[in-house]
Amino acid sequence: MLDLLKTSLTEAPIIKRGEYYYFIHPISDGVPILNPELIVEVSDHILEIADTDVDRILTVEAMGIPIATALSLKTGIPLSIVRKRKYELDGEVKLSQSTGYSNGELYINGIVKGDRVLIVDDVISTGGTLHALVKALQDIGAIICGIIVVIERGDGSSKLAKLGIDVTTLVKIDVDANGVSIVGELDG
Repeated sequence: MLDLLKTSLTEAPIIKRGEYYYFIHPISDGVPILNPELIVEVSDHILEIADTDVDRILTVEAMGIPIATALSLKTGIPLSIVRKRKYELDGEVKLSQSTGYSNGELYINGIVKGDRVLIVDDVISTGGTLHALVKALQDIGAIICGIIVVIERGDGSSKLAKLGIDVTTLVKIDVDANGVSIVGELDG
């Protein structure tokens, strides 16, 4: 199960910036190449575990888009993308996000009170982006039916769990000078 994903992760190149080891992977970076077989494997697996009785699939720009698009195409559920720029549409909601490596604003459009949403993203590390997104959706009055993230690195998921925010991740990894190690995966 998730053999392509796990193999591609353990073969991912590693670069060091300061004291931090980054993994370069098609799901999280879109490089060196994002093969359709990998998108199909990941999206099929998500469909096995996700509540798809939702009004919208929601993802954050940019690398959640390929997986969320595949899910939308397979289910016919509309997709909304939380963007990094303002459009000034009626009902647009601004949220501030802070991660381990960046701060910025994100903008939600097309989600209204009572909408049932499935959040899908590529990676969780600190949980900063998802925390801000969940709070903004709660303020809107949207109903979060699930949060599924492909790759977990770090303690962001456990931090969110302590706040009552459940995140399902497909694989959990560690990264060091020797590369990526798979340290956990979703059962089932």
